Amino acid sequence: MSLSVFYRGKKVRYGFRLSRRRLLSYAAIALTIGLAYSQPWQYRGLDPDEAWASISHEQKQLILQQHAVADLKNETEKRLSAMTLYLGDIRAQMRRLDALGQRLAAVAEVDNGEFDFSGNLPSGGPEVSVNEYPRSDGQDVLTQINDMLSEIANKQKQLSMLESVMMNHNISSESFIAGRPITDGWLSSQYGIRKDPFSGNPAMHKGLDFASYAEDVKVVATGAGVVTWAGDRFGYGQLVEIDHGGGLKTRYGHNQSVLVNVGDVVTRGQEIAEMGSTGRSTGPHVHYEVLRNGRQIDPYKFVYRKQDDAG
Repeated sequence: MSLSVFYRGKKVRYGFRLSRRRLLSYAAIALTIGLAYSQPWQYRGLDPDEAWASISHEQKQLILQQHAVADLKNETEKRLSAMTLYLGDIRAQMRRLDALGQRLAAVAEVDNGEFDFSGNLPSGGPEVSVNEYPRSDGQDVLTQINDMLSEIANKQKQLSMLESVMMNHNISSESFIAGRPITDGWLSSQYGIRKDPFSGNPAMHKGLDFASYAEDVKVVATGAGVVTWAGDRFGYGQLVEIDHGGGLKTRYGHNQSVLVNVGDVVTRGQEIAEMGSTGRSTGPHVHYEVLRNGRQIDPYKFVYRKQDDAG
């Protein structure tokens, strides 16, 4: 391979030839000069504007992540606080169940240990190896709640059986609900839809109100049963709740003071509280409810039924 160049002018004639070897040599020299000039192997650094933009973006992302973690922490703390309060409510409910069960067992004269509420129920089963243990995810609060709910379910089963035993002893006929829940006063508000005394909007009134301006008016049980609530309850103020068996309960709300305790066995006509105006109330009265299987029903027919119908 060779390269020939000729130039011819009016008075000059010029020409030269390049052999393959000489042509490659010139090309190598030109390439070397070009590399030496451009020096591509040298580090030229980052563009300051591009670097600053990249750092600024990363800082913004970090701040957003910090805010997200802080929000998650606050939300988790709120949920744990709510769950801790819920645990307290469950413990209180368990104590009430224990007190109720012990009193019921004493009244029913059952002392063979079948209804012992002072400790855990006897239980057992085959030994489980370490490899078969359930995995723990660190949610101790949830574990405690589940354990307590299971224990409450066991206690409720005991109470249901104990109720059957007790009601066959001496209060089954007296558990018939009848009469007014006060010693003095009048019916001031009916069961059903009415104008809410606070908001003025239509609202369901799930009981009867009995009012009185006399002093020291006593609230009385309208049937025999076992006290399952005696104290403050949201909306009701100082409340007494009585379980009469057979799925029937009565509630007496807004009392000034409560004269009975959880687990007490009361009879019809027994004084259980003093009329007052605690809780969501506009004046001295007793809010009276009758519940069947956990749902409020109209107490009117129970208030004005004849007590002789109990048989």
